[in-house]
Amino acid sequence: MLVLLLSPVMLLVALIVKVTSGGPVLFTQHRLGKHGKPFMVYKFRTMRRDAEDILKSTPGLYEKYKANNFKLPKREDPRITRIGAFLRASSLDELPQLINVLKGDMSLVGPRPIVPAEVEMYRDYATLFLSAKPGMTGHWQVSGRSVIQEYDKRVELDLEYIRDQSFGKDIEILLRTVPSVLMRKGAH
Repeated sequence: MLVLLLSPVMLLVALIVKVTSGGPVLFTQHRLGKHGKPFMVYKFRTMRRDAEDILKSTPGLYEKYKANNFKLPKREDPRITRIGAFLRASSLDELPQLINVLKGDMSLVGPRPIVPAEVEMYRDYATLFLSAKPGMTGHWQVSGRSVIQEYDKRVELDLEYIRDQSFGKDIEILLRTVPSVLMRKGAH
C-alpha cells in the first residue's frame, strides 16, 4: 500500500536524480540481513557516480570515513550531490527500501541494515544483531541517527530494540519516525 501511495513521489524523485546528475537513479549496496544473509539494499542515489573512486583515491578520506563510523562528517563529504543532500535530509533517499520490504529482505521497523565490514563492530553480539530482520526505521533512527557519533551507542540501541522487540514497540517507532523525518532530526 505504501508503494502505491508513494509512487508519485518516488517517480518525481527518480526523475530529479536522473536530470540533475545523470547515471543510475538507484544506489545499490550489499548489506547483511537476517542471519547474515547478504542482500542488495536500494536507495535513491545521493552521491556522484564516481563516489567510491573518490573515497578510495583521496588520501586520508577513506581513513576518515572508517574512523567516523563509516560516514564522513556532514558538509565534508565531496561525494554528495546538491540534490542528494536534500534527499538525505528529508529521508526521501530511503523510499526505495520499500522494495526491500516487499522482497522480504527488510521490515518497516528493525535494526539498521549494515555493510559486511560493520559486523565486527558488534563483537560478541554479532549473532544476536543478525537474528533480526533489518528495518527502514528503528530505534537508532528515531533516537538521533547521525547525531549519535559513537558506534558503540548505535550498537547499544540496535541491541536494545532486539531485546525489547514487540508489536507495540514497532508501532511506537513508526509513530516517532514521522516527526523525526519531518523535523529532519539527525539526518545526514
